[in-house]
Amino acid sequence: MKKGFPVYDICTLSEYQQHDILVDRFAHYLAKHHDLHFPHKHNFYHLVYFSKGSGTHHIDFKSFTVKPGQIYFMVPGQVHSWFFEGETDGYIINFSETLFNSFLLKQGYLDNLPFFSGDIDDAVVNLSGKNKSAVSHLFEEIINETQQPDRYSFDAVRILMMRIFTVIARTHINTANTPQVSYNHTLLTNFRRLIEQNFVQSKLPKDYAALLYITPNHLNAICNDILGTPAGELIRQRVILEAKRMLVNPKTTIGEIAGYLGFDDNSYFTRFFKKQAGVTPEEFRHTLK
Repeated sequence: MKKGFPVYDICTLSEYQQHDILVDRFAHYLAKHHDLHFPHKHNFYHLVYFSKGSGTHHIDFKSFTVKPGQIYFMVPGQVHSWFFEGETDGYIINFSETLFNSFLLKQGYLDNLPFFSGDIDDAVVNLSGKNKSAVSHLFEEIINETQQPDRYSFDAVRILMMRIFTVIARTHINTANTPQVSYNHTLLTNFRRLIEQNFVQSKLPKDYAALLYITPNHLNAICNDILGTPAGELIRQRVILEAKRMLVNPKTTIGEIAGYLGFDDNSYFTRFFKKQAGVTPEEFRHTLK
């Protein structure tokens, strides 16, 4: 596979790195990395809080309007770009998956936060009132800890980040009216995780049902009941998303993408893509220019 569009790690983006984390004021970060408005990926978790600014940012081909009090979250592997109008500022934190693993006994802590699910509709949160003030204050405390670090600063930063996560998670629950987690919701969450791990080689609901120790009909019923979407459609959506991410790179051929995604026949991949996306892979790539 030819090298794709830029994939950044923490160490390439800042002079300040410690323990797999980068913290900066957004205006300062943006001034140093002005080329980051082009589509790119990260191999780390990424969050930005806007205290001022306007424009748009795009996450996995969905567009959002930038506004003060907005915070967005990204998981490793997602494609994004931004286009700002006027002065933009706020805070940015990039961190690796291992940042909390050595700190918490609860493995998978990040996976259980709604805004780190990888679902685009949960990734952008608009704050107001006391939540906006509280989050701004917590980011300022994090900045202070990184500017005058001592032996306890690293732990303090992680605690402050968890406080931000808690505020946002509570906001998400209140705005989304999230129902109490049930056994079926847990199965759906596990199904989505399995898709993320296996969508290249496994494209049939029965394969995932077997991994979950339930029947394909049960899996399909859960997806329809909770999401209104069949299980097979969730798998196809993930395949198409990866195809779109790869099409951003003009040096990667359609044949290479088809082969990577497990399609033996290029024409079948093209028909599959057009049925799901409404355009051919070549036409979709043309829209990115």
